[in-house]
Amino acid sequence: MTPTLKPDSNREHPIVAWASILAVAIAMLVILWARFEVHGTQDLEEALSQEQPAPATKVLKPSPEADRSPREKEVEDAVATGRWATGFSP
Repeated sequence: MTPTLKPDSNREHPIVAWASILAVAIAMLVILWARFEVHGTQDLEEALSQEQPAPATKVLKPSPEADRSPREKEVEDAVATGRWATGFSP
């Protein structure tokens, strides 16, 4: 009986597992190197050396309630009250 925490290796040799991890790491480094060769580092240096902009002030959106007339508000309240009274709710 095998322990429950040990995953099945499907007869994979540990060297093969480490070789695949190494291959992924090398691929990541090659992609990074290619990015530097193609695009350079000027854009990264500019982005890191710029002053941080001041946070923008939050603009509140107008409420949809402000656009409705008093009559529309009364109708909406009556409809909502009727829905709750009959057991139907949105």
